[in-house]
Amino acid sequence: MLLTKQVLAFRPSKMDWIFAIKTFLAGMLALYVAFALNLAYPIWAIGTVFVIANPFSGMTSSKSLYRALGTLFGAVVSVAVTPLLINTPWLFTLFLAAWVGFCLYISMLDRTPRSYVFMLAGYTTVIISYNIIYNIDTVSMFDMAMGRFLEIMVGVVCSAIVTTTIFPLHIGPAVASKVSKSFKDTKILFDQILLDPSKLGNYSIALSQIARDIAEIHVMAVHLSYEKSTLQGMTKPLQEMLHQLSMLVANLVAMAERVKQLDQADSRYRTQLQVIHDHSAAFLKADQDIQEQTLNQLPENFEQDFAHLMATAPAEQQVILASLKMDIRHFIQNIRAIRLIWQRLQQGDASLPESVTPLSTTYPTLHRDHGVALRGGISAFIVVIIATGFWILSGWKAGFMMAEMAAISACILTAMDNPVPALKLFVRGNIYAGIMVFIYAYGIFPHVTSFWELALVLAPFVIYCLMMFPHPPLTGIALPLLMGTIMGLNLQNHYALDQVFFFDATIGSVLGPIISIYIIHLVRAMSPEITVQRILSLHYKSIRQALYLPYGVQFRTHLRSMLDRIGILNTKMVQSEKLKLQINLALVETSAVIDLTRLQELMNRLASDQAILTSLEDLQQSLDDYFRAKENAQTQLISNLHQQVVLKIRQLKKETQHLEQTEIPQRIQISLNNIRSSLCHEPIQPQDHTELGEVVHG
Repeated sequence: MLLTKQVLAFRPSKMDWIFAIKTFLAGMLALYVAFALNLAYPIWAIGTVFVIANPFSGMTSSKSLYRALGTLFGAVVSVAVTPLLINTPWLFTLFLAAWVGFCLYISMLDRTPRSYVFMLAGYTTVIISYNIIYNIDTVSMFDMAMGRFLEIMVGVVCSAIVTTTIFPLHIGPAVASKVSKSFKDTKILFDQILLDPSKLGNYSIALSQIARDIAEIHVMAVHLSYEKSTLQGMTKPLQEMLHQLSMLVANLVAMAERVKQLDQADSRYRTQLQVIHDHSAAFLKADQDIQEQTLNQLPENFEQDFAHLMATAPAEQQVILASLKMDIRHFIQNIRAIRLIWQRLQQGDASLPESVTPLSTTYPTLHRDHGVALRGGISAFIVVIIATGFWILSGWKAGFMMAEMAAISACILTAMDNPVPALKLFVRGNIYAGIMVFIYAYGIFPHVTSFWELALVLAPFVIYCLMMFPHPPLTGIALPLLMGTIMGLNLQNHYALDQVFFFDATIGSVLGPIISIYIIHLVRAMSPEITVQRILSLHYKSIRQALYLPYGVQFRTHLRSMLDRIGILNTKMVQSEKLKLQINLALVETSAVIDLTRLQELMNRLASDQAILTSLEDLQQSLDDYFRAKENAQTQLISNLHQQVVLKIRQLKKETQHLEQTEIPQRIQISLNNIRSSLCHEPIQPQDHTELGEVVHG
């Protein structure tokens, strides 16, 4: 009912009309060329145009390439394996099921548009192999595979020609707009954190939005190499800039946590903090053309402003202010480095400043959930076994259509937490498509005698469906409806509709996804709450791993993956208030992971015979135990281990008083304070005030 209201309320914009008409023209061109070349199944040419359709020309071009590669791999595997296993149907079924499951598993691990290659290679092998079996008496294996590849290539080429020549819409400006928005959001947060105490309560929501935007831009950047825009060829340096920007998110979180700590003790410092903010903001605003040799510059009065603030602040605030000073200094230097990279990108310069260490590494660099990918692969394996087994045992001639649709539907939506609702919509779309095929085949096509008439009668329906493509809530019904109709019509040069096969194929196209729905519901489907719990478990595991990582590229890459995980967490729509709180706290915890590394760095600078070294090692082990308990959701242990960690931190603060060095005690105090506040979420207690002051003034 809700979907019906959305469809009825849909009002296409000018851009929707342009996109739909362009795509329709590309589809008709592909169909005409396929007819002219007398290809066996021209529907795959026009269908390819609609599957890869996207308003942005770069996305269309990249998906075209990925679809061509996926089809080629699928065709090669099909031609290589079918002659060997065609006479052993159960062994053949087992191989195809394993192949589809493996391809889907790899596809789900690669969180870039390239994943389309692997997924398509899986179910294309099934489609070609089953069509070979169905047409074994009339078409050779090689001709079937080659025909399918040529049909796909016709669609790919026609789509590329039309989308890049007729009102092309480049993704580069959209990426630039999102980057500018992220910069603006970062500045607004910096202002709010330092100037507006009322905004500190929900700053994590705004930072989570920035994390989501960074993840989205990271994926969009992949398409820049496939279009002509100002950012063409800048995918790698742009993604590197996004890595650096994600570090800035952690920096802002740490800054906000220190300000909240200061507010808990005394808010008199805020007058001087506003002066620091104003000088920093003016310095960043005036710095329009940044030079690499000046990257580490700070506002002229930076040291004096903080010296004045710390001179007038109470003793209990000294360590927190020292930490805040470090955070603001890093923020200024980091934002200037990011602006320099962006400045170069816009000028066509892909080089990074020498002071910026690249974080891009080989697989894996971002969050990947092997558990979900494995369950997705297993569900696809079972679906192919059941659907194909039913075809073999029943002897139903059109059962191959059911098996093909089962394989396709088992793959296309598996990246979702729970694909079942979307697959149910997919089934509805196929049912509606069957009705549209009946109307066209028996009510309209008997009166069509030329290609231009065919294009004319298809135009209203196809264009209307295409106009819904750019709107995600409507794509779920528009895509299966359009593709089901086009594929069901089975347009050919010598058009003749087999009524028995039509009804059989329609039944098969509905039964196939129903099998997928049932199996995915049992094996793969998860609620957002379960997904969040799994990701949080990985988050706590990453905190434990950070305990033993030295500061450097390895740690920064590790932190980047943690921040990427935070971005994923904040896309999950959960109802549990407890989980919402844990998601927000995960962002805060990530900001303090660097203090675990700093603590280890300070431990390496201490003499091996110093007693405090043993205490710091005990703290590391306690933190390891604490986050292992959180990772495994051992509720009974968490509270006790939390108290142990807090007590050890308090004891360590007292032990730092006996250190002879002047710098190390304060740096240890800073890290201990941040760990207790941001990792253990423990507020400052009255008895801590004296301890904090003694380190600085003792």
